[in-house]
Amino acid sequence: MSGNTDKIHTIYLAGGCFWGLEAYMKKLPGVLDTAVGYANGATENPTYEQVCSGKTGHAETVRVDYDRTCISTVRLLEGFFHVVDPTSVDRQGNDRGNQYRSGIYYVEEADRDIAEKVREEQARKNTRPVVTELLPLAAFWPAEEYHQDYLDKNPGGYCHINLNRAEEFIREKEGEKDDLFRRIREAVYPVPEEKERREKLTGIQYEVTQKNATERPFTNEYAGNFDKGIYVDVVTGEPLFSSEDKFESGCGWPSFSRAIIPDVLKEKKDTSHFMVRTEVRSRAGDSHLGHVFEDGPEERGGLRYCINSAAVRFIPFDKLEEEGYGYLRQLFA
Repeated sequence: MSGNTDKIHTIYLAGGCFWGLEAYMKKLPGVLDTAVGYANGATENPTYEQVCSGKTGHAETVRVDYDRTCISTVRLLEGFFHVVDPTSVDRQGNDRGNQYRSGIYYVEEADRDIAEKVREEQARKNTRPVVTELLPLAAFWPAEEYHQDYLDKNPGGYCHINLNRAEEFIREKEGEKDDLFRRIREAVYPVPEEKERREKLTGIQYEVTQKNATERPFTNEYAGNFDKGIYVDVVTGEPLFSSEDKFESGCGWPSFSRAIIPDVLKEKKDTSHFMVRTEVRSRAGDSHLGHVFEDGPEERGGLRYCINSAAVRFIPFDKLEEEGYGYLRQLFA
């Protein structure tokens, strides 16, 4: 596959007959490509008949290539478990045998940690033990051509998964995000009095947010920060940007493709310094943040929010709960 490898990712999922699982995964937004095959067995390049004998140790598996700017690994795995029973041993639906066991096979160690957390969440939801394998991918052998996109070629073919559940999952998650965005939109973030602002803010923070100054490029605090978390208005604490939307632009200031929601920003024509630009200010605090330009990555929407580090405060993902932003963990799902 071609494209930005930072956003295109691959994971291997097993959950019963691969015909149905492939057809289901293809319906999830952000899934770019799939292929079915046989994973983690003892035989090289096995046939379907050999795998079905149950003697090779392979699992019928779907390779899933997906765009992480559209669907996170957490959300993808939640979609997987929406139709896969993690407590069923060597069985999904009517499919029985070791080759039909459920499993998550990763190629990057970071995915193991993500998958483990999702699997732990499944354990909390179920009264029976979770038996879904979580292992590094040892080998993946593509299945015979007639198995690839089987249900596209044979619309009435056997499928142990109700494919309508993909739309059900999408609606469910969109509803959760709508609730989250409404909570952000309706929240109130008081603006401190002038005296308190002067006491609270450093010199550069005050000059940037209150006097429309611009900090020096490259030497500021967050230009090179790509840790997972959110950026809030340094004055009011209003959440503004997510690390999920941050990218390296080379300009020397933190760059984002979008705000958490458009409502948290205000735009204003700026004709200072003999230029015509679009200034970006925070909604609640009316803090000067930076400017927005139309030279961002096309695949991310084409915008570049060029933001002063001094105008924001970064809150790491693992500190969200402690800082009172636990509800924003959903942004990373």
